[in-house]
Amino acid sequence: MALSVPRQYPTELLDTTMDQLRTLIVVHEAGTALGAARRLGREQSSVQKQLDTMNRTFSGLCGEELVLKQGRGKDALFTATGEALVELARRTLGEWSDGVRDARRRLGRTLSVGTTRYTLGFLLDAVERVTGEFGRDDVELKVTHVRTGDLFAKLRSKELDLVCGSVVVTEGEEAELFGPYEVMQWRRSGLSLLTNLPPETLPGTSFDARELPGLPLVVSARGLIDRFLTSWYGPDYGQKLSIAAEIEAAHYGFELLRSGVVSGAMLVTRGIGEAAADGRLPEAGGLRTLELVGEAGPRTEVLVGVFTRRGERGSCAPGHPLNLLWDALARESGRWWFRS
Repeated sequence: MALSVPRQYPTELLDTTMDQLRTLIVVHEAGTALGAARRLGREQSSVQKQLDTMNRTFSGLCGEELVLKQGRGKDALFTATGEALVELARRTLGEWSDGVRDARRRLGRTLSVGTTRYTLGFLLDAVERVTGEFGRDDVELKVTHVRTGDLFAKLRSKELDLVCGSVVVTEGEEAELFGPYEVMQWRRSGLSLLTNLPPETLPGTSFDARELPGLPLVVSARGLIDRFLTSWYGPDYGQKLSIAAEIEAAHYGFELLRSGVVSGAMLVTRGIGEAAADGRLPEAGGLRTLELVGEAGPRTEVLVGVFTRRGERGSCAPGHPLNLLWDALARESGRWWFRS
């Protein structure tokens, strides 16, 4: 049987370090050795020395230097070879970083978790349960704020291992939505209205969803509310409803209604509506809460819970940080119904 011969690499190439590759990338981004030195916290002479070394190396290997000096104050000029190798350096460092991150995740040395603003408290309570184990095993826990619309994308890219948050679920679409993910459901609910309209104008404690077109609305231009309305009215819902104001963040809507600049009702998840009604949301103080009842389209709900990639927990040992935190969050599940 023929023996495989190890691939031979040029000695000059093997002498090129990852730090040199990073310097090449930063010079390309900053434009000059001085700019790169400032970003890297180094002396300009150190950066220039690395550039000179790479120029000699790749001039010999490829027949062309990577970076050409321009006049004083001008950006460095990257040759065609330099441009190509900058992209190769980005891929090389990126793949190594991903490989190291995957190894640390597999071995339970790191865990990356995302949470929306209104589920952060539940995550922190669960983390308290596993602090001892994480500290003993020197686990690095990274917590990131994630927007609802980015939840699944960050799980797919493996930027995050677990997310606490909310998604909109429309009847008949659950299998397709959750197929790639394992889901721990904390709560399913509809929407509420927060309003500054007086009771004589908008009476009662509930409002029929079918009557929404006749009500001046404050709506979020993205996220859960956008998806809810799209499910009911289609992507052109703005032409079918009376939109008094479009907002990016709930707090802006609260301030808008409390100021009286806009008179109307703001669509929020039922959990937020209940928190406002109970006084647990001071920024919504003074606004009345009405429960939105009925359906204006296909049955649609807000699902609040915990999400991870399907099969990942099963591939890890019971004592892996992902499983430990998942179990801790499961113990928080019952409390959600009383606090959300």
